[in-house]
Amino acid sequence: MRVLFLLLLSITSTVTFAQDYPTKPVRMIEPFGAGGGPDLISRAVSPKLSELWGQPVTVENHPGAGSTTAPALVAKSPPDGYTLLVNTSAQAYSVAVVKNLPYDPLKDFIPVAPLTSQPYVLVAGKSSGITTVGELIALAKAKPGELKFGSTGTGTGTNLGLEKTI
Repeated sequence: MRVLFLLLLSITSTVTFAQDYPTKPVRMIEPFGAGGGPDLISRAVSPKLSELWGQPVTVENHPGAGSTTAPALVAKSPPDGYTLLVNTSAQAYSVAVVKNLPYDPLKDFIPVAPLTSQPYVLVAGKSSGITTVGELIALAKAKPGELKFGSTGTGTGTNLGLEKTI
């Protein structure tokens, strides 16, 4: 899972905004619940940004609607660099799984800095006897509707990845 830090301001030397930015507090919006990967990364980055910028940088969780609530909020905010979005691969595939998306993932945001990447890991209980993806697929076909799996939610990367596999 690639987490993108969608900033309207770059921290690097390529900053093209006024040198006095920011002059007021900055909000970092993330579309998942507290304690998840994007939240942890946001909360790790925000104190450093506060220190660098000399302004408070707060993290707000806005989960919901298959991780589209937060991007919709940010897309409707003034494009002044004071409302930032931390998102995941959900930003890329939301347009494919959500009808009438209230924003355009390509036109309404500027991706600036990838913060991390994370591989997906598929695991099965040892007692299942499953040791390969092929065995899992065969079992799922042999027992349709009987296998259970966990993901971070319907329409999320983990959910879609497993649905595609099976």
